[in-house]
Amino acid sequence: MTESWDITSQSANEAERAQEAALRPKQLSEFVGQEVVRNQLSLVLDAAVGRGMPPDHVLLSGPPGLGKTTLAMIIAAEVNGSLRLTSGPAIQHPGDLAAVLSSLQEGDVLFIDEIHRLARTAEEMLYLAMEDFRVDVMVGKGPGATSIPLPLPPFTVVGATTRAGLLPAPLRDRFGFTAHLDYYTHEELAQIVARNAVKLAADITPEAAMEIASRSRGTPRVANRLLRRVQDWAQVRGSGVLDLEAAQAALAVFEVDSSGLDRLDREVIRAVITRFGGGPVGLTTLAVSVGEEPETVETVAEPYLVREGFLVRTPRGRMATPLAWKHLGMNPPEGLVQGTLLG
Repeated sequence: MTESWDITSQSANEAERAQEAALRPKQLSEFVGQEVVRNQLSLVLDAAVGRGMPPDHVLLSGPPGLGKTTLAMIIAAEVNGSLRLTSGPAIQHPGDLAAVLSSLQEGDVLFIDEIHRLARTAEEMLYLAMEDFRVDVMVGKGPGATSIPLPLPPFTVVGATTRAGLLPAPLRDRFGFTAHLDYYTHEELAQIVARNAVKLAADITPEAAMEIASRSRGTPRVANRLLRRVQDWAQVRGSGVLDLEAAQAALAVFEVDSSGLDRLDREVIRAVITRFGGGPVGLTTLAVSVGEEPETVETVAEPYLVREGFLVRTPRGRMATPLAWKHLGMNPPEGLVQGTLLG
């Protein structure tokens, strides 16, 4: 029974990933939002194709879910190269990187996700590969070891990072084009939702698309996930049409409120307010109070809560703002301004 359940679960996860991949745009002209980055990248790619050479190495930074992997796929498609995917945590030794690099063909695009997590010894090998298109392979051990240079065909590295500040300067300087992806507007997300609904063979109204977009935290990945859940609700409990009523009912079932806050977000601000008097409270204490790991609170819930003005960081800890109090239907203390009590 357990084995059968595991196989079924794995099949469902694979189907979900395949569906998500099908929603990704395949060309730069289909990519919605990030207008400045699209214009700059289009110029870089067109110039490279015109010269008949691989484009410069590209570094993409920004929060998760904004399209860094999608852009890497588009870059490979635009230059007619194959895409090789890996990640920083997967490359912990120079040998790991050497194996990946030695398999590249001319014009290939090597996408390294979370590139700031590369092992330092592997970074040094990557420097040489990006600059001189070669790797030095050590043969033998001890005093008799020799270094044999292995030439590599011209290729393009596309690095993605959610924490650009952790990238060493020597690595950052080897990228010929760097871009930062920003959060999307509601209008851009509504356009993405409407387009992807067509790919899912779902009938959606403009009002439903905007409702989903407004609760998607400025992130296309979240918008696509919510779109699928609304489609599920419309199929099982609705008329099959993704209208405003279906969107609101489905998002209520999945506990995503009108401000885009989910269960964890609300638990965090509720804990700060009801258990710690609105703060300040330390991250570890706050995480324990909501039954999560500190890293989960800090990387999943906190960025959106701070960006939307529900939470502020102070030298003494996290504090809830008047907006957070009002969102929970509570009156903030007198004199509370942006998480600071005056008086």
